[in-house]
Formats: sequence, structure tokens, C-alpha cells
Amino acid sequence: MTHRVAPLTLAKLRLAAQLILPTSTSPTRGPVDVVRWLTALQSQDLPGALWAIGLRSPGIGRSEVVAAFNSGELVRSCPLRGTLHVTAAEDLGWILSLTAGRMQASQASRHKQLEISAADIDLVRDLTLDLLEQLGGRATREDFFAACEQAGQGTKAQRGYHLLFLLCLEGTLVQGPMNGASTGTTQFYVSSKDWIKAPRILGKEEALGELALRYFRSHGPATIKDFQWWAKLTLKDIKLGLDRAQGSLESYESDGERYWLAPETAELLGGPVSGDRSVLLLPGFDEYVLGYTDRSAALAPDYAPRIVPGNNGMFKATVVAGGRVVGTWRKAQGAAERERQLADVVLPEFFEELSPNQHKALEVSARKYATFLTA
Repeated sequence: MTHRVAPLTLAKLRLAAQLILPTSTSPTRGPVDVVRWLTALQSQDLPGALWAIGLRSPGIGRSEVVAAFNSGELVRSCPLRGTLHVTAAEDLGWILSLTAGRMQASQASRHKQLEISAADIDLVRDLTLDLLEQLGGRATREDFFAACEQAGQGTKAQRGYHLLFLLCLEGTLVQGPMNGASTGTTQFYVSSKDWIKAPRILGKEEALGELALRYFRSHGPATIKDFQWWAKLTLKDIKLGLDRAQGSLESYESDGERYWLAPETAELLGGPVSGDRSVLLLPGFDEYVLGYTDRSAALAPDYAPRIVPGNNGMFKATVVAGGRVVGTWRKAQGAAERERQLADVVLPEFFEELSPNQHKALEVSARKYATFLTA
């Protein structure tokens, strides 16, 4: 079908698909349901990732999200784009089966610079599994680095990070339970084999179809270009996945682009899409902003440098009003800033002026965030 879908309507459809705005077809979901729906949720900033899950689970507190990690239902690893993502534990293996080889190949020259060889990986794998056995099945990054240094495997200049990265890509390690001593800002590394009790096993074509279906259902309306950026697979594999998934999706064409989306999201095209009055506090790296190669529907190009200063890859937390990014937010620094915080936790910085009603909606969102942190 052909529709002329305005950018703001596209943005609000994505809010609904991503469970950020409730609709009549999206019942309240728990933390694991949310992550399973999104498939993989970018999470360099762990506290922000917890809120990304919480804002999509109304009434759920931070402690319930943490509990899903501690129980083994949610894990964190690097299944997409070489960056940290949260996934449902059972999904991690089949996603890595599609993406790990390409990520390893893309880092080959860097690993040569760091003098990481296949023999080094074999040695580090063995010492890591021995370390986990000695420490009762869980180790911190500092524990891992100390064991590497003791064995003559240097960890400086990001070498230690890349050793961990490779062990996660091959499925030896995963970040699982929270490290309570760090006030919940880091996780323990655990053995994937021991921690993930019931991994799903999918053949390549089935996995490609599953990934395509779940991306377009949770992120659509989105294009093939969006999906390829998100998954970093070959165009051949992208098209193969979509071929298998498209029978369960809807599509429309707008301005010469083909968009794919869930049938329940497509139903919203028939009338006004809700969300005009919403003012939301999204964490940095949220999938709503980050999950597409073309972000212009929600993020005006003039504002993009203020979300990622210097194009350094670090996405700030955003204020989203009516589907559009209109500012950023953070915690206050110093007494003067604390006096201006909303709900004692949110200091907004606006790109444009909000209306009085939008300010009231923002205060409600700030109170919800404050409640999430303590619940």
C-alpha cells in the first residue's frame, strides 16, 4: 500500500511499536517481555539501559529489572555492532551465530596491533574458566585483568577489553548478575554455558527470519537500510531474512521508500496516532533514537550534534515531546543545579521552549523516573 506518512507520524508510530507509548494493542509487559520484544537493547550505560526497560514497563521498579539479570533471564553482551546490548538470555546465542564472525573479522587489524593471537585467546579462555571456578562462578572485570596480567597477558591500551570482547563473541563469557558492591552499575562475568540454561538453537535461515521479524515488529516502520545498519549483516542476508519474515509483516511506501512494520502498528495508520501530548525522558543510547540509520523523524538534524557532541558516539539522555527530541537531561552537579532539578533527579536542558502543559507532563515523567529508581 502507498501512504504519505509525515515524519512526525512516523516518529509516533515508532513510539508505539517500541512500547514507549501504550496502545490498545500493547498490554503492560515485564522486563523480560520488553527486552524480548526489542530483541537487543543497546546498553553501554547500564543504569540507562535499566531505565530503558523500566519506561517500557509501567509500574515496574528498578529492583525488578535488576532481579531479571540476577535470575539469569536477561544478560548483557556484544551481539550487535561491537557494542554492549541487553538481550533475553535464550536469544543471545542465535544472534551471535549471525553476527560474531563479521565482528571478529572487522576487528582483525586492531587485534593484530594489540598482538592478540589465536594462541593468546586459547590461553586466556582457559585461565578465565579456571578463575570462574576459583571464584564461585562469577568474576569482575578487575579479577579478569589481574589474572591476565599474572599470566603474562597484558591488559593495557584496551588489550584487556578486547580479550573480554572476543571471549564474549565466541560465547564463552557473558555479563550476568549485578555486582552489588558497585551500587548496581556493573555486572559479574559468568560462563555462558553455565548461566544460560535454555538457549534457543536456530539454523541460519531461521535465525535471519527471526531477527528480521522481530526488528521490524519492534522498530517499524523501518526500512531495509535501517535494519542493515542495526544488524550489520550483508545485504544478501538482510534480504533473505526479510523474505522469510514479510508474510508476518505489513508494509507501505512513502516518498519512494518501503517501510516494514507490525500489523498492529499498521492498524494505527488508519487514524490519528496518539502521542501529541507526551513528554518523555529517554535514557542515552535508547533504541528510539539509536535504532535507525535515518533518525530525522524524531531528531532534527540541527539538534543531532547536541545529542552526540563531537560525534563521539556517546548519546545523551533525551527529552522527547510529541515524538520529537526537544532537549537533553542529566543529574545535577552542584548545589545550584540541584535546586533546579525535577523530582530531585532530572535536570533538563531544552533546545526549544515547552508549553505550560508540556512542562506539567515533563514533571510527571520525572516523578515516574524517581519512583522507578527507588522501587
